[in-house]
Amino acid sequence: MMFDAQGRAMRLLPWTNENGGPCWLSAASPGGPVSRMADELEADLIASAEYVLDEAREVLAETVVGEQELRFAGVRLAESLGDTLRIAASRGGRLANGEGTG
Repeated sequence: MMFDAQGRAMRLLPWTNENGGPCWLSAASPGGPVSRMADELEADLIASAEYVLDEAREVLAETVVGEQELRFAGVRLAESLGDTLRIAASRGGRLANGEGTG
């Protein structure tokens, strides 16, 4: 968890900076436009993860699957898991500080 200069917990955003590091939002604007954009992106990423999981299950249910299909499913699953874990960490941090989940 990161804190701003006033000691308020900062929100972990669902995207990374240009170097792949985490992006944080000051708690001073929990209902601001960046916070709302993050909420929308989180919802989209979770919906995408649900779709990827459904599709991967279909691929894995096949008796004969090519290497490319398996690799594609695995890469998409890893991306979705990473996104979902980032969202969970962000929401868990906000809940621990008595905030809503956005």
